[in-house]
Amino acid sequence: MTLVPVLAKVVAVKVVLLSVSALALVGVGRLRTTATELPQRLRNVGVPITVLVVVLLINSVVREPVTEVAWLVGINITPLIYGIEGDFVPWFQSLGTPAFTTLFSYAYVYGYVYVLVFPVVAYAALEDSRPLEELAVAYSVNYVLGLVCYVAFVAYGPRNLLGDSVESLLYTHHPEFQFLTSRVNSNTNVFPSLHTSLSATVIGVAYDTREVYPGWFAIATAVGITIIGATMYLGIHWATDVLAGVVLAGIAVLAGRRYAEG
Repeated sequence: MTLVPVLAKVVAVKVVLLSVSALALVGVGRLRTTATELPQRLRNVGVPITVLVVVLLINSVVREPVTEVAWLVGINITPLIYGIEGDFVPWFQSLGTPAFTTLFSYAYVYGYVYVLVFPVVAYAALEDSRPLEELAVAYSVNYVLGLVCYVAFVAYGPRNLLGDSVESLLYTHHPEFQFLTSRVNSNTNVFPSLHTSLSATVIGVAYDTREVYPGWFAIATAVGITIIGATMYLGIHWATDVLAGVVLAGIAVLAGRRYAEG
């Protein structure tokens, strides 16, 4: 299997999830209104959306060079992380079952894309532009500070450092996902966990909009926590990476909230 069919499958699953969620959580009425008012709504949030697009483009361009630069100027904190938490990840992974492996694998790939994209759709459907502004700013802060950390710190994940006791479950049970994740992941870019920080960010913004979308807050929390657990269970991240990701999410949500409140 190559990248194209894997990517096509992810897109197909995403379209189904987004469609069902939009109808169930956003509602037909809001969607119809959004179809006619979307251009104006996007203009209202033009600055944070433009900044986010630029940040994503820069991130896609410098992702590989960052790894090389990190080895020149960064600090290898892998021994420090392992010294702090030891064999927590091998222990966590040892509790697993085939069902858990499937759940966490799908959450890490499909769930992650879903929780990042759906709130963009949901908040674009609101007349109030503040939730979308908050989300866009929070996403930008995650990627910018994450990139800074990847330059400053070199860290190998558990599956790379502890190959004898930590299995790369995502790839051994679902090898097709490697075609996709290898395009965005690096073995040394694990601190902090962006899967964690962005998932926790979505939960934070969903909390701020829980009165408008109570169902989404519940779903975002459940899926987000599963994704965070998956990062460790699959042997990709340390618990330290996850903790740092949660801190980063807190900073990002606070920045987004303050911007939106103006």
